[in-house]
Amino acid sequence: MIKKSTIDQVFDAARVEEVIGDFVQLKKSGSNYKGLSPFTDERTPSFMVSPVKQIWKDFSSGKGGNVVAFIMEHEHFNYPEAIKYLAKKYGIEIEETEQTDEQKQLADERESMYLVSEFANKFFQKKLLKTEQGKAIGLSYFKERGFTNETIEKFDLGYSPDVWDAFTEEALKQGYQLEFLEKTGLTIVKEQKKFDRFKGRVMFPIHSMSGRTLGFGGRILTNEKKAAKYLNSPESDIYHKSKVLYGIYYAKQSIAKEDNCYLVEGYTDVIQMHQAGIENVVASSGTALTPEQIRLINRLTKNITVLFDGDAAGLRASLRGIDLILEQGMNVKVCAFPEGEDPDSFAKANTKEDIKAYLQQNAKDFISFKASLLVDQAQGDPIKKAEVIRDMVNSIAKIPDQIQQEIYLKECTRIMDVSEDVLYSTLAQLNAKNNKDSGRKTSTQKKNFEVIKQPKEVRPKVDRQFELERNIISLLLRYGKVADEFEEYVYKEDRDGNLELELEKQEAKVYEKIFLDLQEDEIEFTNESFRLLYEQIIYEFNTKEDLKVETFINQLSPEQASDITSILMAEEKNVLHRWEDQDIFVQPRTKLEAREVNDTILNLRLHLVKQKVAELMQDAKKDIAEHHQEILEQVIEYKKLEMNIAERIKRVL
Repeated sequence: MIKKSTIDQVFDAARVEEVIGDFVQLKKSGSNYKGLSPFTDERTPSFMVSPVKQIWKDFSSGKGGNVVAFIMEHEHFNYPEAIKYLAKKYGIEIEETEQTDEQKQLADERESMYLVSEFANKFFQKKLLKTEQGKAIGLSYFKERGFTNETIEKFDLGYSPDVWDAFTEEALKQGYQLEFLEKTGLTIVKEQKKFDRFKGRVMFPIHSMSGRTLGFGGRILTNEKKAAKYLNSPESDIYHKSKVLYGIYYAKQSIAKEDNCYLVEGYTDVIQMHQAGIENVVASSGTALTPEQIRLINRLTKNITVLFDGDAAGLRASLRGIDLILEQGMNVKVCAFPEGEDPDSFAKANTKEDIKAYLQQNAKDFISFKASLLVDQAQGDPIKKAEVIRDMVNSIAKIPDQIQQEIYLKECTRIMDVSEDVLYSTLAQLNAKNNKDSGRKTSTQKKNFEVIKQPKEVRPKVDRQFELERNIISLLLRYGKVADEFEEYVYKEDRDGNLELELEKQEAKVYEKIFLDLQEDEIEFTNESFRLLYEQIIYEFNTKEDLKVETFINQLSPEQASDITSILMAEEKNVLHRWEDQDIFVQPRTKLEAREVNDTILNLRLHLVKQKVAELMQDAKKDIAEHHQEILEQVIEYKKLEMNIAERIKRVL
């Protein structure tokens, strides 16, 4: 784990406006900066950065947080990766907590393998671009494929010399250990001999989502019958082909922004599509699609469009991967290219606009595509038709969502010209079998998936308690340590012994006022996120001289940081609306108004009392015997309290 002192250094050094400025064009807007959202496609700026508070908010997507949260969202890094990215940017050395000898050895081995892979990556690039053999063989091949210099550089394409040990000898000369050359699969060791695995091949580096080199794919350029056309790195501690997608590092931002991922088969398909301007593309690198690969895409989007070659054999083979995608609860579309075309050739021959138009017009939902592919084969053959229908229903059974299942069944009924009863019955049988096979209890499924309609719950358009709790957090964050004079109406006896409300003024800090008032009434937050934030804020005020938002937010989880950002950046949203262009001038709140604190607390009390009255009235309706009178007496007392609080709110206002 990264030491806390290192994390603190990163937060101290990193400036949110500088880091975000590397990815978003920011323009000054008062004390803040604004720009176009990097997470959605928009024309009007809805992205705000506050240098003072060291936070950002994207009003179009709802995302927000501190500098680390931005890197995690934008680059799809986990927390340690984001910290390491910022540490590298600001020249901070990463220190990690003490590990066991075994943990250290394992970490050192993995890091050594990463270093070897990165060296190999640079070595192959150099050989491609700087040597006569590389230019004549490797570079000419890439040029023939239509790849530009920019594309070759972007994807780190390279060449492994047609010499038995060119790479191995150079790596050993540079101090890399043979152990790690062998473990990464870059070098093959047999008895006393050492030779390069990828000898005489053009090289396609395979990157992790964070951009680290994990392994390689190498394509042979000769006509050797015994040699495989494509050769991949073997499995290792850093490279698991079932958990990696080729091109994910280059595609992740576009996938998230477009909310769709195009899935192709090979390296050149990905590269050619990128070069054409379609960047949300990844490949399974010639291996069968795995659940781990699908889950990798699922981190970025719920939508996958599978792009198939035009040949029928390839189509049928690739259909098997669709069931896996459906099992993960993802939305699947399928698009086939014209006969004899594949994503590589099609992208090479068409403009970005033409490709986009073709994909949009020809992408079908999986059921329509699968039916159109298989139904022709079953024409005039009842047995084959039955097999096709069973195959279709089997795919539908993989979908976890029953509503989607029913929609697809109805579509299947229309396409295959078969009754709904048959399809529902077949699906029920499959579900029962699957439940039995997995050892789960079966439940009888109605043929028509009848949904028992629950009475609609009438909810207010605005969650009053949520808004009040949110406002309390806002007051604490903005003015927690500010001292002010608060008006309190308290009951006092007059000379005749009657109770009357009298105004008293008490000086207190905002956080003290809020804490004591909520404690007095034993009020607890109902929103779990706000409850945790409230406890953390009160703790900060009680243990430290002040709460600085820009440092406090760095201690929170990404979810909590996002909540705080939404609260603190609410006013900044007014800037984006450009009210001043319409001669409407919104004055920002620059100082505390004591009445707002009182008003918020009293309104929360009033809301809770009204809730209690409503609950008691429901109880009274149910209990018409023993406790009825007692409940009604409680209602009367709470009604008095309600009127009292309402009166106090009027006086405060």
